[in-house]
Amino acid sequence: MASGQRMSRVERLVLTIAVLASFVAFLDGSVINVALPAITRELGGGLAVQQWVVDAYLITLGSLILLAGSLSDVFGRIVVLRWGLAGFGVTSLACAVAPTSEFLIVARGLQGVAGALLVPSSLALILSTFRDQVQGTAIGRWTAWTSAAFLLGPVLGGVFVDLLSWRLVFAINVVPIAITLWLLVRLGQRDEHRPGASIDVPGALLAVVGLGAPVFALIEQANYGWASPVIWLPFSVGLLAFAAFIWRQRVATEPMMPLGLFRVRNFGFGNIATVAIYGALSLGGFVLTIYLQKYGGYSATLAGAAFLPVTVISVLLSSRFGTLSARYGPRRFMTAGPIVAGIGFLLLTRAGESSAYLTHVLPGVLVFGLGLSMTVAPLTAAILGSISASQSGIGSAINNAVSRIAGLVAIALLGVIVGSSIDSGGFERGALVTAVLLFVGGAVSFAGIRNPARPA
Repeated sequence: MASGQRMSRVERLVLTIAVLASFVAFLDGSVINVALPAITRELGGGLAVQQWVVDAYLITLGSLILLAGSLSDVFGRIVVLRWGLAGFGVTSLACAVAPTSEFLIVARGLQGVAGALLVPSSLALILSTFRDQVQGTAIGRWTAWTSAAFLLGPVLGGVFVDLLSWRLVFAINVVPIAITLWLLVRLGQRDEHRPGASIDVPGALLAVVGLGAPVFALIEQANYGWASPVIWLPFSVGLLAFAAFIWRQRVATEPMMPLGLFRVRNFGFGNIATVAIYGALSLGGFVLTIYLQKYGGYSATLAGAAFLPVTVISVLLSSRFGTLSARYGPRRFMTAGPIVAGIGFLLLTRAGESSAYLTHVLPGVLVFGLGLSMTVAPLTAAILGSISASQSGIGSAINNAVSRIAGLVAIALLGVIVGSSIDSGGFERGALVTAVLLFVGGAVSFAGIRNPARPA
């Protein structure tokens, strides 16, 4: 356990493992956007197929990420991390060889199952290893590199799509997965199990149905209409299943999502802010990447590189803001950061008039990058720092589930927000909604987040 600013060998190794394990999940979550036009050109389908390729991954990831906390308690965090890495590698290769869009969508769903095991387990390793201000620094570094993966993904994806094939986009994960598995062997850390822990299988099934069925209805309503039983029936069943999931969490002996955690002020309000902020990130990244390729005349590489300045800013500043958050408290950064990022997307609405990068895209990207760097590490620290170390695994799983579900719903609502296609008008509407969501995240943080008492 850290007692000063310098990290021990074990702490550095744990941080590296946590970063790499999360890196592949975050990378895959963003690299896909830039490849969507190429995928639909080869495998067929329009906006609905593009939505499903994204949301099939997010449905299983968001609904099962809560289960990862229980699996970690029963089998151990390191064991679950190994399962997730191996499964992610296999399913990534399945995506790469997909012969049809339907096969790819199924493979993406299975990939989300493996991804659900990665992020909460890796972040829980950090929270159980680091303490005090060093924990804030470690979370900042983890945030910087995982955010970089999320933001660097479109650049790498664009290069693969333009120069090689969209299929190789999914092979990017193989090298970091192999390195992480080797580092886990080198770590040699004894795994921890919680005596008497069990797995809430009914809760997991209700979560999958409660998320998957409404998302199916939201994506396909443009094809069938709300009056069709193909739409309103799964939508209704999904809402009932989600309500049953919440009830199950109240009465289960070993709930996947202990509702009592939401009574902790920073945890509850922090997750509400997460819904708005991560919903905005998913929506904004999707519409900008597709718009620049389809209507802005950008190649896949250039469209992916549009967000490259955000990656640079995040790597340079996220660790610093994590340290400042640990010193001064997260409230001011969680308030100002989303508002600055929202201003960035208001500037990006000008890209609907002209796609000229230096004058109409880059200014908004720079402002957005600064705001995002101010937000993510303090947000993570505020939420997980408000609960005990023994709850860190389930706390990180809940927060990651909330962020993925927010992105899932945002993409599912894409047709309602932008219309049938992401043309200049559709993009402007998407960018405006993104900005509003970010402003909401800042307002919630200002109203609800409180800085923890500083030790004497």
